[in-house]
Amino acid sequence: MGRCAFLTTTGLENFFVYDDLVKPHLAALGWQVDDVSWHDKEIDYSQYDVVIVRSTWDYQLHADSFMQTLARIDASSAHLENPLALMQYNISKSYLKDLAEKGVDILPTIWLGAFNSKQIQAAFNYFGTSDIIIKPLISANADFTYRLNEEDFLFNQQSIKKELQGREIMVQAFEKSIVDEGEYSLFYFGGEYSHSINKVPASGDFRVQEEHGGQLHSIAPSEAMLALALKTLNALPESALYARIDMLSTAKGLAIIEVELIEPSLYFNMDEASALRFAQAIVKRAQA
Repeated sequence: MGRCAFLTTTGLENFFVYDDLVKPHLAALGWQVDDVSWHDKEIDYSQYDVVIVRSTWDYQLHADSFMQTLARIDASSAHLENPLALMQYNISKSYLKDLAEKGVDILPTIWLGAFNSKQIQAAFNYFGTSDIIIKPLISANADFTYRLNEEDFLFNQQSIKKELQGREIMVQAFEKSIVDEGEYSLFYFGGEYSHSINKVPASGDFRVQEEHGGQLHSIAPSEAMLALALKTLNALPESALYARIDMLSTAKGLAIIEVELIEPSLYFNMDEASALRFAQAIVKRAQA
């Protein structure tokens, strides 16, 4: 009998959480699973064989405290998944720069250490676009993410500056394919391909998350999608229990927009066998 903790948080009533679909499969494999809030400072993590970061969907608001909790888990006798070093690598979207240096196609990006009105305004000409995306390097669930044309930016720049005060940010051209086609997500458990989905934003929106009205569709990935996902996995500094690789179409081909290694929804509801595959990957890595 193994013992596993799913690290979560409180206040998820307005979110879609599918991790309970994994628990019966772990139970059948001889594993007990507890949900544990990452905010609970009294938990003795050494009582668990494995602690898996799952629906910690407020971590971006308390990033330092969250990383301290992960370090405390890592220092216990429990095995932390994904590995601490991999989550430290992934918590800031600056990891995309590293992937690009290793030859992985990402969206062209301007990286700013702080909000800079002149540099952001210059991005419209730099990208040759009418709309840009601005978001913090540490963010989740499209928090503090803006789609703006130049007029919107000039009108709202003071309020946006206030929202992003003290944050490193990134600026990208808005890709129309996010509205026309949506975003593609490929899921890997223990380095093995599991399933894929297409996430399409609600009419008039650009955010694909269910909480923002996005629609989900199961898909069979193209060979190009699988090749880009594999290249991305191979560029990571460590192997992962789970990885969600998000990409979209551009005029130059597919490009990575996110590699989610900390707390992605794994959408077990979209593939009947995916929860079992995840449970088997957990046990296989724990036994290894």
